[in-house]
Amino acid sequence: MKIDRKQATKSRHQRVRRKLSGTPERPRLSVYRSNQHIVAQVIDDVAQHTLVAASTLDPELKPELKSTANCDASAKVGELIAKRAIAKGITQVVFDRGGNLYHGRVQALAEAAREAGLEF
Repeated sequence: MKIDRKQATKSRHQRVRRKLSGTPERPRLSVYRSNQHIVAQVIDDVAQHTLVAASTLDPELKPELKSTANCDASAKVGELIAKRAIAKGITQVVFDRGGNLYHGRVQALAEAAREAGLEF
């Protein structure tokens, strides 16, 4: 049986989520990637609460982005999520790639967040 890309991403995401969870001390940095946008959230899974969020749809970022579906836009989202998390006192996170391969836009977001000060 052939598995399509969407189903493969979903099964990878379930496999990743079995192994990691966000805590109040070390919340989860979750990444969602669509064809046009990328969204990052810092989530406390114990309290089931989103602490910080950033995306290419963010009014702060949207005017300075030429395209929302490239690595440059993802890097800007990574910087913004790190800046907002550090402002809330969060320096360490667990990275949840959301079933996506650690490549391209997901990798650009992660590296930009690390450079901006988040540890994972």
